[in-house]
Amino acid sequence: MGRQHKGRMSLQAVIDDALAETPPGRVVWVALSGGLDSCLLLALVADAARRHPRPIHALHVDHGLQSAAADFVRHCRWSCSRHGIPLFVESVAVESVGRGLEAAAREARYAAFAKRVAPGETLWLAQHADDQAETFLLAALRGSGVRGLAAMPETRDWRDRRLARPLLGVSRERLAAAAAERGLSWCDDPTNLDISLDRNYLRHRVLPVLAVRWPGAARSLGEAARHAGEADALLADLAAIDLAAAGNDPARLDVAALVGLSRPRQRLLVRHACRCLELPTPPAARLESLLGQLAARDDAEVHVSWPGGEGRRWRGQLHLQRPAEPLPAGWRAVWDGRPGRVVPESPGPAVAVAWSLTRETGEDAVLTLTARRGGERLRAAGRGRRDVKRLLQEAGVPPWRREHQLLAWHGEVLVAVLGVAVAEGWRQIPRAWNRD
Repeated sequence: MGRQHKGRMSLQAVIDDALAETPPGRVVWVALSGGLDSCLLLALVADAARRHPRPIHALHVDHGLQSAAADFVRHCRWSCSRHGIPLFVESVAVESVGRGLEAAAREARYAAFAKRVAPGETLWLAQHADDQAETFLLAALRGSGVRGLAAMPETRDWRDRRLARPLLGVSRERLAAAAAERGLSWCDDPTNLDISLDRNYLRHRVLPVLAVRWPGAARSLGEAARHAGEADALLADLAAIDLAAAGNDPARLDVAALVGLSRPRQRLLVRHACRCLELPTPPAARLESLLGQLAARDDAEVHVSWPGGEGRRWRGQLHLQRPAEPLPAGWRAVWDGRPGRVVPESPGPAVAVAWSLTRETGEDAVLTLTARRGGERLRAAGRGRRDVKRLLQEAGVPPWRREHQLLAWHGEVLVAVLGVAVAEGWRQIPRAWNRD
């Protein structure tokens, strides 16, 4: 249903239709901040659920950033009790060192969403047309591309969950009138008046001036964002075609196919691959540096990094990945042979293991994981005694990953180079496991 059509409908009808389109029996979550917009959305959803029964839950994320946080939690509890909707509160720690507070808070908030909302469920957010206009202007002022100018999508799939903003085409003024008509109460966030924050400056100083000259400014900016969203969807289709031609693996792009594209399509493909991998996209200068080095001679070491990601060229492929630090000397962990996160015995990071390792006889065995130190040998099934270094080379493991290679031991005997080779009498199998 188009936004213009929604603009002529009652707010209750908009929410009724949106709720009716959600899968029966699946939980619909309302992100409840305690402010006007989310409190109104909660009331509308509670009414809609009487006509379109769905399990409704509310989720409040406590960022712990202000003294009024406890008041917000209390009000959310009162509102949910009034509507008979269960409330879940997630407290998060916002780490803003080296980045903006707003970005850090958003990352923490979405981590809380992923923790509480199960795959297959829907989360409703209460952003509206004025929020969309602010987001569009912020993106334009930062020099964003089409994806940034698309601002917030009305619906999108995220980590096997559905995110929706059913009020995105509705103005703040209309929401305030509806909340007053219903006699709702809410908490006003005192930080919303802080014009040192970019979004608040646009809200209080810029958009009101624009609205005097162009009364439909917020609506027009929202339409511009919608057009940008359509253009972004078309570019995503083009990037998917180019990804298929480059091997269809976003973590390893065929360099020959990549350099055969125009420079704008090269940039598009790398950014698309990073999004597929949930990696931060490289800043413009870093991306140009990476693309400019792809035509270097084969033995040149191409390595370009950016916060949260890196690109490396090896054997005709561009590897995109998260940077990994070598495990500390002496790192070791007891392992039961099952996939999942493994915590070491000594100080050091936990590691993710996506393999199972068992004896062919089916007997249980206590295993130990260590990092590769050098000089290890494995009696590989059907291959005799082999150096681990040679096994890694033969398996085509890139040089920068060899120093992170995990080895599995049964007592003093090396029984597996995980993902590469296994000893006689043992079996290793790749397994999927839930990372959320």
